[in-house]
Amino acid sequence: MQPLSALDPAAARAVRAVFTDIDDTLTSDGLLEAEAFEGIWALARAGIAVVPVTGRPAGWCDHFARMWPVAGVVGENGAFSFRYDREARRFERDFVLDQAERDQLQTRLARVRDDILAAVPRARIASDQAYRIHDLAVDFCEDVVPSLSADEIDTIVRVFHQHGATAKVSSIHVNGWFGSYDKLGMIRRFAQRVLGLDHLDAEIYVGDSPNDEPAFAAFPQAVGVANVRDFADRLRHPPAFVTEARGGRGFVELARALLAARS
Repeated sequence: MQPLSALDPAAARAVRAVFTDIDDTLTSDGLLEAEAFEGIWALARAGIAVVPVTGRPAGWCDHFARMWPVAGVVGENGAFSFRYDREARRFERDFVLDQAERDQLQTRLARVRDDILAAVPRARIASDQAYRIHDLAVDFCEDVVPSLSADEIDTIVRVFHQHGATAKVSSIHVNGWFGSYDKLGMIRRFAQRVLGLDHLDAEIYVGDSPNDEPAFAAFPQAVGVANVRDFADRLRHPPAFVTEARGGRGFVELARALLAARS
């Protein structure tokens, strides 16, 4: 991983869209600080589309899409994208699964949940689970003190896999779902359908953890905030660049670099 300062200024000037993870990428210690939120506004004012890409639930993503200065939101690790057309006052939703498929998920996920809690008694179901449609989020450090061990996290992943589910480790949760979709697939779908981008080579993805890895591999100019180094041993495809600062302050560092290149 090269320092962000190695990003070519001409390439930085050409960026039209920034796709960004939220937890521990936009946030710092669980909070969206003023400077990071202003960073989103500053990019939007400069004509750079910002698209949060998150494992967070549909209920939260409805809020992000409506009330943040973003072009749209990819949620639940790629299960859907939401976009609010402010001029038309129309909320647009694009789901990977149809309604019948979504209706069948909860029974299957309940079985996985029971087996995970039996195998790892200290694990907790994420506090935002009630607002999810497609996946099961198991908390290992957001509201769990002390945090679960690496072995306990691996056990959670293993139980998901035993049920035939996909499992991804974020900086706070293990998310599991049934289906082959991921963040990258919906990023591509949203980029083409909404932003008119047929390829992502000139754009930027910024993240911090293993569930960002498909995007790290696909974006030649992927950026990790400094805390991505905490997961270095779990990443086969690290980002090309890394910021000096952690979390949302690293996102601010990236935003300032893109804006400085344009000025």
